[in-house]
Amino acid sequence: MSALAETVGVIRAVRRRGFVRSRSVSVVLLLAVAAILAAALAVGDFEVPLGDLPGILLGDGSGRGAHVVLELRLPRALTGLLVGIAFGMGGALFQRLLRNPLASPDVIGVTQGASAAAVTAIVLFGASGALVSAAALAGALLAGLTIYLLARRGGVSGYRLVLIGVGVGAVLSSVISYLMTWADTTLAQQALVWLTGNLNGRSWEHVGPLAVALAVLVPAALLASRALTGLQLGDDTAAGLGLRVERTRLLLLLIAVALAAFATAAAGPVVFVAFVADPIASRLTGARGGLVPAALTGALVVLLADFTAQHLLGPQLPVGVVTGAVGAPYLLWLLATANRAGRI
Repeated sequence: MSALAETVGVIRAVRRRGFVRSRSVSVVLLLAVAAILAAALAVGDFEVPLGDLPGILLGDGSGRGAHVVLELRLPRALTGLLVGIAFGMGGALFQRLLRNPLASPDVIGVTQGASAAAVTAIVLFGASGALVSAAALAGALLAGLTIYLLARRGGVSGYRLVLIGVGVGAVLSSVISYLMTWADTTLAQQALVWLTGNLNGRSWEHVGPLAVALAVLVPAALLASRALTGLQLGDDTAAGLGLRVERTRLLLLLIAVALAAFATAAAGPVVFVAFVADPIASRLTGARGGLVPAALTGALVVLLADFTAQHLLGPQLPVGVVTGAVGAPYLLWLLATANRAGRI
């Protein structure tokens, strides 16, 4: 009995230390996000002094500076912030739930579902704006549901779902390629801009729906993620602990797919953010803590990539170009190291 009590005490102490470190890292990440957000609002062709930002944001500013910040830069920055949070938290849920570092929405077909639906709406119906976003949202949810239904036979396995997702993603990528080849040049160019992942031209109409969605999904993810520890021990152990394994897994997958879907609908498929956010956060915290560090890391990655694309690489580039340039080498490194270790 004393040995059991000692073990429980050790586990609690480890968890307490992990929580303290995760909270400290989250504070640092939050400060970094605030700093890059301020830079995004101040820096540009029309410079706005940092000291003027508080007044402008509180409604005391006027003139050209207030217009540039409130109508042009703030909606773009907030969209990037929310997209990063959604991708970071959604990617962390996928990877932890399926216990596979490749289990990311842009690897297992969810993002491809959104892209195929959006390209279809643009090429076949000439859609734009909110209609494209709605199509992308529906496509991502439908792709996630299809992958789950194909993988659920005999219980969802992380490797099975990843493999099926890769296959579904390959089919959807072929659909995108066909539509792009067949499309009118103007529509194809419009679709290509969306497929790259872009924050250019984002306005308050993009911020509103995404903010409302995250106001529901983020608390739901934080509450539902309490079951992750049990699920990571294996289905039999989780069931022995009283978890309804399939129902809990389906709920977590639904939340993760919804997070990725709303983010993709708002900014297009900003690749590899969901893929790298949780591994970076885990290295910073020393262990896989809560979802908050992953969400803040995703926000920081998107904001930094967009700032780099706007101001440090010459002509303005879509944010997806920068995240792809960073994420692709990491994917190759992960495949090489995991293959040597026999994990994939």
